[in-house]
Amino acid sequence: MKCVYMIICLFFKVNSNKITFASYRSDKLKDNLYFLCNELQAQYPNYQYHFVFKKFHSSFRGKIDYFFHLSRAIYEMATSKFFIIDDYYFPVYVISPREGTEVIQLWHGSGALKKFGLSTVGKLYGPSEKYLKHVKIHSNYGRVYVSSAEVVPYYSEAFGMPAKRIYPLGVPRTDYLFSSEKREHLKKTFYERYPELTCKKLILYAPTYRGKSHYQEAFQCPLNLRMMREKLYPDYALLIHLHPYMQNGITIEEKEKNFVYHIKDIFTIQELLSLADILITDYSTVFFDYSLLGRPIAFFANDLEQYISERDFYYDYLDIIPGPFFTKTDQLTDWVAKGEFDLKKVATFRNRFFDYIDGKATKRIVRHLMSENAIQPVGYQKDNGEPEEGAI
Repeated sequence: MKCVYMIICLFFKVNSNKITFASYRSDKLKDNLYFLCNELQAQYPNYQYHFVFKKFHSSFRGKIDYFFHLSRAIYEMATSKFFIIDDYYFPVYVISPREGTEVIQLWHGSGALKKFGLSTVGKLYGPSEKYLKHVKIHSNYGRVYVSSAEVVPYYSEAFGMPAKRIYPLGVPRTDYLFSSEKREHLKKTFYERYPELTCKKLILYAPTYRGKSHYQEAFQCPLNLRMMREKLYPDYALLIHLHPYMQNGITIEEKEKNFVYHIKDIFTIQELLSLADILITDYSTVFFDYSLLGRPIAFFANDLEQYISERDFYYDYLDIIPGPFFTKTDQLTDWVAKGEFDLKKVATFRNRFFDYIDGKATKRIVRHLMSENAIQPVGYQKDNGEPEEGAI
């Protein structure tokens, strides 16, 4: 790969007006990359925008697709001013960007909860020391954008990079949650598709995936869906949205189909968060985004000790979560039915993990990204603890 990259660099220059977006998480532009790209195109229409997206499968055909994807990714990286990613991206770690190219990481998760990257070395689902000798994961990032100064030290640890290059300017996709116009349009679209849900309260269940690779072969729902229906129907409906790396869907029994709805690719997770009256999750960081709405959040899992052993968290899980934790479905449904929610805890959590609560994260990042001097954000600390000069 390095040889191919060097040859490309010999014959092609960096295009100072070219920005490339790349991801393994999806076959199309979405989430943080989608919002950032839209804002860049609006402000800088004369730039060239390229896209390298491929969601791979562990089949023979998938391996062939991956080879061709790598070839294109190497070329785009060699010729772009900015190469913007949102997750683990192998080509970036085995090739050092040439002068004139900067790799930007818009990590897909908000805040910091479950450990990732270099923080998981030695864990079951983390990289081995042997692997790290050959692949320096999360290396070569020029800049990383996160939700708050609170989480900068954890990203610094996970990526093995200086804190001074990690900027707490916000999470682009959360801007959607502040757009009343877009949310009203969403409601119209959603209820046209699901008119039977118009007068119901919506519970969103959004679990994270378990696994080391980009795919969890099967998902076994820990919730007793039949029990939930018996206690909450017809006042409530349960929407289920699975993590992008979960290959197989969820089986819904015929009797539960007027209560449980598995929402796949029709609506994004941000749209579902906007619609939901209550969120139920386990260790997924979607609850960071959802906290911006100030609505009830519950946590449900039956493998907490195992998850801590295999992956672990940056915080004490039970202390940090802004809602009750359940291991039994009947307790969870009783909590929902009772309707007595502690929203002060949600607000406190939100204010801790988001430095800005204004729906302007994307504009801040674009301003910072395109500034000649990469101005530091307000309150950003130098290594000596003093505020950086020229803060926005």
